[in-house]
Amino acid sequence: MNGTLNKVMLIGHLGDDVKMHYFDGGNCIGRFQLATNEVYINKTTNEKITSTEWHNLVVRNKAAELCEKYLSKGDKIYVEGRLKSRQWQAEDGSTKYTTEIQVTEFTFLSTKKDNENNKQIQNPESVKNTNFDAQNSGLPVNDLPF
Repeated sequence: MNGTLNKVMLIGHLGDDVKMHYFDGGNCIGRFQLATNEVYINKTTNEKITSTEWHNLVVRNKAAELCEKYLSKGDKIYVEGRLKSRQWQAEDGSTKYTTEIQVTEFTFLSTKKDNENNKQIQNPESVKNTNFDAQNSGLPVNDLPF
């Protein structure tokens, strides 16, 4: 196989509301953290352990506006994207590094707004699915390459 792959798929809960940043020319980005949990049993103590991993997510333009409008802290979401590392200068002059997930596709699994309005189990057909992959290869969205 000659190609490479940079793909991330996560299901988790928002750690905070989406933070928006607007640029000249009308573009914008939204940033939020996503928590994923791993639950296991400690074999020596037989204790149930939950380990949480935090992921920094970035959504752009229309996708960011949709996330800001419909998502809030605690909501469950499925995301697909790619890893991107970057660096910047902090106020003290030190160089900082971070790794983010550039979201290309997402599905809202549960939102507080939906739960407040419905107060019932969500119908799977009402799940919102949005594909925002800017580099569409011309293949159907559901087509697998193998």
